[in-house]
Amino acid sequence: MNRFKSEQHSEFFRRSLSAWERHAPEGWPVHERLTADIGHKLTVDRINAWFDEILRSIAARPESTWPKSAPNSMTSEPASAAQVGQALRRVRNWLMLCLIERDLNGLADLAEVCGAMTEFAEFASQQALTALTHEFKARHGVPLDSDGQPQDLMVIAMGKAGGGELNVSSDLDVVFVARDGGDPNAGGISSAEFFHQLARQWVALMSNNDEFGFVFRVDTRLRPDGDSGPLVTTLPMLEHYFFGQAREWERFAWLKSRCIASCRMAGEALQAADLAALNSLVQPFVFRRYHDFNAFNALRELHGKIRHEVGKADLRREGSFDVKLGRGGIREIEFIAQLFQIVRGGRDPDLRSRSTLSTLATLGTRGLVGESDARQLAQAYELLRRTEHALQYREDAQTHRLAAGAAEQQAIAQMLNMAPQQFAESLAQACQRVQQVFDGLLSDAPNGATSSTTSSTTSSTAAAGSTPATTAPVVQDPDVTNRIAALNSSARFQNARRETQQAVRTLLGRAAELNTSAVGITRLIDLIEAVIGRPAYLTLLSLYPKAFARVLDMLTKAKWAAEYLTRHPIVLDELLDGQLLERIDYRAWGKALAAQLAQMFIPGTTDQPDVERQMDTLREAHHAQEFHLLAQDLDGLLSVERLSDHLSELADQVLSIALELLWSQSPLRFREQPRFAIIAFGKLGGKELGYASDLDLVFLYDDDDERAVEAYSRLAQRLSGWLSLRTAAGILFEIDLRLRPNGNAGLLVTSVEGFRSYQQESAWGWEHQALTRARFAAGDASIGERFELIRQEIISKPRDRPALAASVREMRDKMLAGHPNRSELFDLKHDRGGMVDIEFVVQFLVLAYSAQHPPLRADAGNIALLTRAGELGLIDAPLAAQVGNVYRQYRQLQHGLRLNGASYSRVPRESVSESVLAVLKLWRATLEA
Repeated sequence: MNRFKSEQHSEFFRRSLSAWERHAPEGWPVHERLTADIGHKLTVDRINAWFDEILRSIAARPESTWPKSAPNSMTSEPASAAQVGQALRRVRNWLMLCLIERDLNGLADLAEVCGAMTEFAEFASQQALTALTHEFKARHGVPLDSDGQPQDLMVIAMGKAGGGELNVSSDLDVVFVARDGGDPNAGGISSAEFFHQLARQWVALMSNNDEFGFVFRVDTRLRPDGDSGPLVTTLPMLEHYFFGQAREWERFAWLKSRCIASCRMAGEALQAADLAALNSLVQPFVFRRYHDFNAFNALRELHGKIRHEVGKADLRREGSFDVKLGRGGIREIEFIAQLFQIVRGGRDPDLRSRSTLSTLATLGTRGLVGESDARQLAQAYELLRRTEHALQYREDAQTHRLAAGAAEQQAIAQMLNMAPQQFAESLAQACQRVQQVFDGLLSDAPNGATSSTTSSTTSSTAAAGSTPATTAPVVQDPDVTNRIAALNSSARFQNARRETQQAVRTLLGRAAELNTSAVGITRLIDLIEAVIGRPAYLTLLSLYPKAFARVLDMLTKAKWAAEYLTRHPIVLDELLDGQLLERIDYRAWGKALAAQLAQMFIPGTTDQPDVERQMDTLREAHHAQEFHLLAQDLDGLLSVERLSDHLSELADQVLSIALELLWSQSPLRFREQPRFAIIAFGKLGGKELGYASDLDLVFLYDDDDERAVEAYSRLAQRLSGWLSLRTAAGILFEIDLRLRPNGNAGLLVTSVEGFRSYQQESAWGWEHQALTRARFAAGDASIGERFELIRQEIISKPRDRPALAASVREMRDKMLAGHPNRSELFDLKHDRGGMVDIEFVVQFLVLAYSAQHPPLRADAGNIALLTRAGELGLIDAPLAAQVGNVYRQYRQLQHGLRLNGASYSRVPRESVSESVLAVLKLWRATLEA
């Protein structure tokens, strides 16, 4: 029996072992040494040790292919590039011997095999580049950029090398990048020529072949413009290419890009700047700030080309199976992972991993694919990659084809330590499951954007030679006809890509098929005009008919929804997550979002927060959750009260996230957690928040540190600005701070004791009214508890009821005068008998009777407090219940009016006449008795 199992299966192993036996130095027993090395995990440290040993021998006896003895140390002169190349070829050869034997004996898992190959690729790339750079510098000096600064050549690994997933006979896909072309008028060789020659010799050194093989086959065709482009690209050239000429499929290639070697001539600071600059180009090219559903078409196109090529190969090798490119193979698994990364990675950094297996796991935990599917895809990937390695071990060839013959399949099964039948069945099941998931992924996005056709009629106002948005009357309405004509003749439509124009035609045609009203069509056109410059959204809607139908329904039902979608089209992404109508755990949502924001740094740094991106991400996340609630609201799944509860809870989470983030970034931060709290008043305080409501806030602190006032004042200032600033992603909330002690004349922050003293000694009556609708919202919970004690202490103070009633009536008159209504309609909020009357009645009851009746001290909402007052006999119980229902009715009417864009919450007086009488009756009984 052979000593090594691999000798039974691998002609490459036998040839390599024979080469070592012929050329090993005296006293270096090959079999014993290999046996010893096979017993250890293959790491970069072991690779480095082998390289040092072999290179010392080569450098000591350069005239010999393998010296008879190795010196204890290197000669004084650095090894030549040729010597380094010779050493690297032998290191790879020895690594392959160890790797094959460990793998086929079940000692190394897939992670070790791919990891060892990737680590060797990085190590070899850097060693080769370092040796060549030393020789080039000796001949030509240091290459300089256009500002006269030293610059480096960066070797960017693409594909499997970039992702840490190299197979055992993989090509090394690389792109060479330099800072710029240097000064063309400088004496001697230019930087461009320096790097071109250096890159060309690096490729040759890595690819040269001798008895011990090669280091790596190198493929440079993924560079801009492929073989027709320059071998070395510069950062300005790359930027121009990415955003002017690059094709969609190249985003998939650059997704795994990673620098694995550089000349190291520019110094650490310049190297870091170069890498940061490169990353700042690659990131926005690969990952769009919105969910990019154009990637579906790019994937289809790329997959179609691959299927065409594989189909031709299948005809030549009937019955064989390509484990990489065949149906259900490795490439389809990679596409599944990469598609979600391209589509969603711009907004979800956790989907930017270069590792396929890591990404599959994230897809499962995110629910983007089923957890079972994610697990099965990972298992299929491992089996297919191990099969790929077994095929390549035999001849060290870049092959992926499993022959149909029984002998070939039996040999591969034995290499994988599987029975032939078990191997065949496992492979068939794995590929079938991959096909199902992959086909399901693309079938969920049918070719609506490229193949759907709708009837249409040419508008007489269309520009000559234009492609009309639609050519048949969508609805028989002159306003709609005119709007479509205007859209068709607009410069933005005329200048849009053909597929974007087709998507518009598809959407308008489907809207007609769904018998959408003129109002719905008009609002759809508004949305199209708003997003035509970002065609991914039109692609999304055209690819997903069910999602589009829901959008049409929302547009038709509510003008506010239409305007919201037009302002924030990024929320359309939420249509695809399957959870639009599901209850959201806002605490878990807030925790996950806070963790995501904390990891957003300026590219190339690990400690400089990317504030702009954090602000946009928080806004987009909040908009997305508002969109969830809007969809549930319009579907009738939420009462007005439940909607307000959810919006208030969502606002609390946003306040908490912003507070935590801004304190962590504060230059005045002097303790880990701030002793600082946000107190909500008004609608947020009473948990009656609506869409786009302002937030009435007060900031309290409890900290004796001498730095506290300045630090917390700055924090409060930043916080209010952070929340209310309008960015590219919109705004979070308008912030009103006038309810703080002394109003606009007061400090932004108040100590807890200062707040108590103010409320006890200086506050106006209306400020005590406001205190009845106030609560802790975010920050230090212990301060929140102290605030609640102060609140209850103040509102339950014994009061002169007639004087209190007079004060409330006076304040009500002032509010009425400040909101005159000269129309014939009834203002639900401000007119007598409206919402303000009900709220003032409740506030009076709380302030007048809380001393004797503790149940009134709770921040329980107006309807609940009315009910309690009735149960306590303070007001007529049936009347209290009636007015509570009136308040609910008013809120529902107000909500409906706002959803349809009304400027004022006004209705015909006769429609609410009985409700008004009930409110006035309660007002007179409570405040005028």
